[in-house]
Amino acid sequence: MALRYIGIDPNTGDGNCPAVWVDELNNDLVLQGWRADDATRAECLTIGAIPDTEDVIRIPARMVPLIREACDRAERA
Repeated sequence: MALRYIGIDPNTGDGNCPAVWVDELNNDLVLQGWRADDATRAECLTIGAIPDTEDVIRIPARMVPLIREACDRAERA
């Protein structure tokens, strides 16, 4: 795996999360975010199950420019 770091939440207090990367081998986006609260998870579950290998995460709207940059980089590859 070769992850290209795109950026981190500009308002992060401890410098750890949320963050965005692009996997340069397959152009997947890799997102680190806050685990969603129970109410958010419950609403997501109305659409279908969340497998044990997956989770619902929350990324703040202020990170949209970083996610756009990651999407653009993945599409150009």
